[in-house]
Amino acid sequence: MITSRTVSNPIASLDLNLLLVLHTVLAERGVASAARRLHVTPSAISNGLARLRSVLGDPLVTRKGRGIVPTPRALALAPALARGLRELELAIHELPFDPTGCTRAFTLAVADAGQLTWVPRIVARMTQEMPKASLGVVGIDSLVSLGDLASSQVDLHIGMPGRGTGLHIEPLLEERMVLVARSGHPALGARLSSRALGALRHVGVEMVPGRAFRDRVGAAYARAGIHREVAVTVPSFTAAAAVVAATDFVATLPESLVAAQGTRLGVRPLDAPLPAHTVKLALCWHERTHVDPAARHLRGLVRRAVLGT
Repeated sequence: MITSRTVSNPIASLDLNLLLVLHTVLAERGVASAARRLHVTPSAISNGLARLRSVLGDPLVTRKGRGIVPTPRALALAPALARGLRELELAIHELPFDPTGCTRAFTLAVADAGQLTWVPRIVARMTQEMPKASLGVVGIDSLVSLGDLASSQVDLHIGMPGRGTGLHIEPLLEERMVLVARSGHPALGARLSSRALGALRHVGVEMVPGRAFRDRVGAAYARAGIHREVAVTVPSFTAAAAVVAATDFVATLPESLVAAQGTRLGVRPLDAPLPAHTVKLALCWHERTHVDPAARHLRGLVRRAVLGT
């Protein structure tokens, strides 16, 4: 027989329903009234109390006339029982979600281009809709190093649709990629020929070095039969723009980034027979947060912020 003396944690040997029995008996101050409230027989209540006495090593209640008198141990347990059962009830039967009262800390993974173009709009919406929540933003390299969306450290990803079990993917938008050069670049001002385009030297973007992610820009050039020489590889679009602004190299960047930050970054689109290249971006999250009300509200908020709806 397992007793509280042979188990380091008494809860391990305890039927949690017995705590509800004790709580109800203490609240009703009687076995019969507790039985009516729990829709069981008085003998079931008495049997439950007997089992609980064995586990806790205390009489818990004694009879006095038609009622009961709690022992000091039972009186000490009463507030904790009431609080714990109430919290458990609230956890099981969720109240309607109130975004204005949400105090969660969320983590969003998005590439640096999205950090500049979308995150400010997302934060503005969060300030209005979820003023007590906080947001942490990480890059794609951090997303990978943390274990992707299966990790409990990342709630939502904006970017290329992920792969793996348990992922939910919602198409968001198609991002057009544009070729840029520095202001004053000799190739600006006239449409380049395919030959002139093939003579340019490029800055490539590799967000997670060492990972064999598909080079979609290179694949587009290859399909068009145009040579593409990558002279420098950097881990972010903004780093690529900085290199381009200081050299005669060119880079392929998201159109939204160029439209929003091109002047500040010192880059301009080139008029060239660039192979058509768009990237399908999605909202991605894991099954573990799929039905969570707070995470669901965040996804809607992010979607509206990115799409401007």
